[in-house]
Amino acid sequence: MDEKPSTRKGPDFCSLRYGLALIMHFSNFTMITQRVSLSIAIIAMVNSTQHHGLSNVSTEEPLAETLNNPSRSFKKFNTGASVYEWSPETQGIIFSSISYGIILTLIPSGYLAGIFGAKQMLGAGLLTSSLLTLFTPLAADFGVILVIVTRTVQGMAQGMAWTGQFTIWAKWAPPLERSKLTSIAGSGAAFGSFIILCVGGLISQALGWPFIFYIFGIIGCVCCLLWFTVIYDDPTHHPCISVKEKEYIMSSLAQQPSSPRRSVPIKAMVRCLPLWAIFMGFFSHFWLCTIIISYLPTYISSVLHVNIRDSGVLSSLPFIAASSCTILGGQLADFLLSRNLLRLINVRKLFSSLGLLLPSLCAVALPFVTSSYITTMILLILIPGTSNLCDSGFIINTLDVAPRYASFLMGISRGFGLIAGIISSTTTGFLISQVGPVY
Repeated sequence: MDEKPSTRKGPDFCSLRYGLALIMHFSNFTMITQRVSLSIAIIAMVNSTQHHGLSNVSTEEPLAETLNNPSRSFKKFNTGASVYEWSPETQGIIFSSISYGIILTLIPSGYLAGIFGAKQMLGAGLLTSSLLTLFTPLAADFGVILVIVTRTVQGMAQGMAWTGQFTIWAKWAPPLERSKLTSIAGSGAAFGSFIILCVGGLISQALGWPFIFYIFGIIGCVCCLLWFTVIYDDPTHHPCISVKEKEYIMSSLAQQPSSPRRSVPIKAMVRCLPLWAIFMGFFSHFWLCTIIISYLPTYISSVLHVNIRDSGVLSSLPFIAASSCTILGGQLADFLLSRNLLRLINVRKLFSSLGLLLPSLCAVALPFVTSSYITTMILLILIPGTSNLCDSGFIINTLDVAPRYASFLMGISRGFGLIAGIISSTTTGFLISQVGPVY
């Protein structure tokens, strides 16, 4: 893992591998906007968060009653879009349902992507997620059960798309550029969160909340066309790559420790303590991130007492910081490696520690500063920003530890993270329904 890779340079930012990183950035952008769209739309979808004059009785109804009456009557918002009577507990289950779907496909998709190639699997997952996003408003009219089913299947599709990315990077990313390339691609998720939270409220007020799903569903379909046209599983089969870049990538990857293809060494992985450290890192990281992504618009709307448009704009600010920190963190990590300032293991430990400790401290401090508008926003910006330093730590560490099984291990790692996400979002919804928001 600490073996020093070759420092011989190939083509840099005007190269095909950086173009691949940008397309993957766009793909991650698309998937996260489709996932987070419900978090901003639900402010307008549910009557308990709407304008005065709408009944709030639904927030006190038990989940069983909501599920047993999925087609119960709803009121109309001033844009003509439907407004539903979903309790906070029900909302928590809806938020977590996409995580249930993702966790079902993470491990098998990671394994199959390593065997059959990631291009088709990622593209199919992205296309399915986009079509289901377009279907979501109709599903909501049919009832909460269909919304949960739709989000679960959408999660399964996104699980296919998220995990297979590391199969591609195992064949495209030279060791000294891994942090940069993966951070460029991964920053699409934070940038997507910024965009959907920034414009989602504006779309909802101007056109109605269904158009949040329509617009980003169509963007996803366009992204699919780009994906199937440009992406290839490895550089040796890409028709447009230059000879110089292909030789640089292949020679860099050839210096990695390798082993012949064989069955996945499950027993060795179970006994590997560094892998368990990665798994626990994902669990901690996703616990906080899921709460922030799911409940940030509602939190800002309740604490700062702003309307849906301003809530979306303010909620977007933390994620532009997260996108910037992801890219800057990747640049800094590879700088430390290329200048031999730190060993690879120390770079991963440094960014993992900062990415877990700093946002946790900010989150703990948040309840004590709710009386200060500026301090609250500063902490909310710092939480996602500092959390994304993990992208240059344990999140890409499987590429260092076991590049051949990186996609399979990423599936397990994200599985641990999504278990945390399911627990955190469901528990948050339950606590809010039982004790009310403590703001």
